[in-house]
Amino acid sequence: MNHTDQSDLAAPVDRFDHDRPVGADLAWLGAHAAARLPGTVEFHADGGLVPTLQAEVARLRALAPSGRPAAVLHLHEAAGARDSGVPDGTAAPADPGASDEATAGTQNEFVDVLAELAAAGPEAFALRSAPERIDVIGGGERGLLYGFYATLLAAPPEPTSSAGAGQWEIHAPRHAIRMLDHWDNLEVHPVMGQVERGYAGGSLFYEDGELRADLGRVEHYARLLASIGINRVAINNVNVHARETTLLTERLDSVARLASIFRAHGIATFLSVSFASPMVLGGVETADPLDPAVQRWWERAAGDVYEAIPDFGGFVVKADSEGQPGPFAYGRHHADGANMLGRALAPHGGEVFWRAFVYNHRQDWRDRSTDRARAAHDHFAPLDGAFDDNVVLQVKHGPLDFQTREPISPVLGAMPCTRLAVEFQVTQEYTGQQKHICYLAPWWRENLNFRFGDSSAPTVSDLVARGRGGVVAVSNVGADEFWTGHPLAQANLFALGRQAWDPTASPTGILEEWIRATFGPAPEVSEVLHDLMDASWQLYESYTAPLGVGFMVRPGHHYGPDVDGYEYTPWGTYHFADRDGIGVDRTVATGTGYAGLYPEPWASTYEDPSTCPDELLLFFHHVSYTHRLRSGKTVIQHIYDSRADGYERVLRLRPRWQELAGKVPSELHDRVDELLGEQERSALEWRDQLRTYFFRASGIPDASGRPTY
Repeated sequence: MNHTDQSDLAAPVDRFDHDRPVGADLAWLGAHAAARLPGTVEFHADGGLVPTLQAEVARLRALAPSGRPAAVLHLHEAAGARDSGVPDGTAAPADPGASDEATAGTQNEFVDVLAELAAAGPEAFALRSAPERIDVIGGGERGLLYGFYATLLAAPPEPTSSAGAGQWEIHAPRHAIRMLDHWDNLEVHPVMGQVERGYAGGSLFYEDGELRADLGRVEHYARLLASIGINRVAINNVNVHARETTLLTERLDSVARLASIFRAHGIATFLSVSFASPMVLGGVETADPLDPAVQRWWERAAGDVYEAIPDFGGFVVKADSEGQPGPFAYGRHHADGANMLGRALAPHGGEVFWRAFVYNHRQDWRDRSTDRARAAHDHFAPLDGAFDDNVVLQVKHGPLDFQTREPISPVLGAMPCTRLAVEFQVTQEYTGQQKHICYLAPWWRENLNFRFGDSSAPTVSDLVARGRGGVVAVSNVGADEFWTGHPLAQANLFALGRQAWDPTASPTGILEEWIRATFGPAPEVSEVLHDLMDASWQLYESYTAPLGVGFMVRPGHHYGPDVDGYEYTPWGTYHFADRDGIGVDRTVATGTGYAGLYPEPWASTYEDPSTCPDELLLFFHHVSYTHRLRSGKTVIQHIYDSRADGYERVLRLRPRWQELAGKVPSELHDRVDELLGEQERSALEWRDQLRTYFFRASGIPDASGRPTY
């Protein structure tokens, strides 16, 4: 959400010293990951990313010179192996001491692996691991890169029987698109700061209105993204301000410099562009997508970009949303606008990511018939099949705005003929702003594996994968020395990449991978971090907005409780609490009809308060405070108990973390300890404000006798 009517944001903090050598602050690519590098690494490939891999081996070797001395890592690229003179595409020479029969068997095995790898695609890799030898074959140069990092970051294999040891495993990404959007501004915005919704200091890319002179930190960031399988990145804010528009033209050289860094790590670079660019930059009198002069302007602009950056990825567009210009001004629909840009990019192989975050942000709060939650579906579902093949509709996972709890967006199930990407927010706008621990992987996994129908229906992951779509997320990284402000928030970025690759991966297992790579294999560190993080999303939910009602945050900066903060504003984020009850009626029978946008059995499930999941009750229904939840508690007692119990659980986090003093780096320990103190303060504020507000609204006392104010 882009609220430009507030001015109380704190100034961004850039805690990173760009002149200081990068070492211990390499997140999960530091010394602990380096210690898993085999003592010998042999390259049997010469693809475009091999120099990147060679440089990476050198970097890691410098961090942990000994590595795993007994092990040898063989890196092969499938295409190169076929031309290496080894019969039948064998990816590695046979053991010279083996018999002819054994050698023939090995060659046949490689033929089979290469066939599987060819079917899996160039980003896939084959991995075979034994105690003293690891083989990685990349389906292409990106696949080789991903396979290399898998040997460092993936959880150690479980012990297997001798019959299963040393078998090839094929690993392929579930989603073609695995993308991060940066909301960085060239200049510090007077309200939103330099990184809109950024909670980790200033921009990695920009300083004083221009590209940073030293981009060494960006190179390390590209390494981090490649290691988790990210293959696209947008480098500026979707709310494109005047100076950012010039990245498309007079500052294109800055984009080219960043693209060269990301290219070396298998990542395509994208720009967020203003739909009004022909007017802002080109002197054209209109931005009407059907106007030939507008079309020609975009064709020329795209040609100039690809002349400077031949492998440029394309554009990201926020249009007709929260004040951003778009096709509605000309009586056109969103397919008109998106396709016009797509056709300018198509000759160069580029893509348009068109955000579906479109709603009326000037609605009358007294009008209960206008429902922001259904706006994206109303605008876009009728256009299914109207978008060109190189247009990707980017849909927020929920119908509102990255709340702690909301249902899956029905748009994702309503557009089978459109390329889709589901959008998550790694930066914790509504989930503690990287001041609170909130590990989001369990929430994302729940969304990706949601089925639009019965157990045989496709999941969200299936729906976005089948159209060569995938996962996009708002980055949580800034110039802070720990990358994410809260050091433990690095786990969310790591998990996003892992789940974009494999949506069925266990959040607990992903967290364990991150812990081992970041802190090493010490069991006492792992135990404490799992205690703090595994259920932290549910803990955050327990002391903030209840039962799916959403928001209840302070306007503008969105941090801390304000039950009525948006209740009487034009933004359309209401809870309708009064003396009799709370919640939004989104039923077909008596409300906005939103529940009916889902297929069965969900439409009926959400329509009936007796079957609606407790955690979404107030999103779909306006009920009395004495309505009894499926848990057995009344709504009001649930609000009282969960806020109080959540705060008590927060009080147990800091002492647990303090057990790790001396077992993790001291600067990191101090930062987390400080932030846990802020989480305690904020959780107490949430507890007291929400409990007191609803006591005063309902007049019903807390049955436990705990104080309200």
